[in-house]
Amino acid sequence: MTPVCPFTKASRPDGTFGKKSGENQIKPQPVNDNKSQQDASIPPKCPFGYDSQTFKLGPLSCVICQALLFQCSKCMPCSHIYCKVCISRFKDCPLCGADIEKIEDDPNLQGVIDRFIEGHARIKRSQIDPDKEEIEHDKKTVIYEDVSLERGAFLMQQAMRALRGNNIESAKSRLSVCAEDVREQLQRTGNTPELCSQLGAVLGMLGDCCRATGDASSAISYFEESVDFLKKVPEDDLEITHTLSVSLNKIGDLKYYEGDLQAARTYYFQALDVRRSAIKNQLTVPSQVIDVAISLAKVADVDRNLGNKDTAISSFQEAIRLLESLTVEEAGLEQRRLSVLEFLNDQLGKK
Repeated sequence: MTPVCPFTKASRPDGTFGKKSGENQIKPQPVNDNKSQQDASIPPKCPFGYDSQTFKLGPLSCVICQALLFQCSKCMPCSHIYCKVCISRFKDCPLCGADIEKIEDDPNLQGVIDRFIEGHARIKRSQIDPDKEEIEHDKKTVIYEDVSLERGAFLMQQAMRALRGNNIESAKSRLSVCAEDVREQLQRTGNTPELCSQLGAVLGMLGDCCRATGDASSAISYFEESVDFLKKVPEDDLEITHTLSVSLNKIGDLKYYEGDLQAARTYYFQALDVRRSAIKNQLTVPSQVIDVAISLAKVADVDRNLGNKDTAISSFQEAIRLLESLTVEEAGLEQRRLSVLEFLNDQLGKK
């Protein structure tokens, strides 16, 4: 299942989120002689082009990871600026080719970027009435409103760019701000399914960042919190069900590598239970069936290491039966089915 930004389907509590950029978020009101533009607004437009639905390298971007600059560092003597992690991989400046004699921090520019992120997408400007001529120097109403979910989409975009560029600390920083925004929303509106799913997804990505840097303890904490919020979402959402089971498996993996096999089995079995419940009502979704087979294999592997060989063999055989009875039309998914089936047969041969 392809990962998606948890904010792409977001909708504001007042129903104005989730519309395409450029659409009016509040329906135009009848013109009032005294207040011609009352209560009308349009989506905020970033002057630098950093909108959540567009891709652009602006003046505050790192050309290496293509995300907003993080820990701004200046190459000397050419003075070109990159993220600290990104430029540390080079001996020559990627832009001009000059030898890098030393790298200096640029706290002033970093401060500008931090303030930019803090205020991004928090201003809505009044909508221009097309039936009324614009008066020069006419003061227009600026509506300040909490649109942190829109900022969340923007931050997720930057985090995913940073992850693709292997700038883990940058991604972690953006995701942390994003998580803080959603937590604030939760405090005001309560545990809505939408906000819980968003926070669960963001916390899972933070867990991935910690795991990538070798911080297993923090990774487990993020994954566990992710699971707590995702469990509050209705089970009929396949994407959420998949994300929940993946977070449980990732905790199991970390426990497995720590040598705590009993704890690993507990989390693997929870993931299996989630996936089994999903296919009860979604038997025609091949990806869900393959997920169940993978979970069965994880549980069986732990059982075998714990000395429960008969139980392990039974789980491997159940997974094989599921995949052998599965009909898949999509080429990519069929390749995945065959790959998992080959692995299961190999494991069963080891006994």
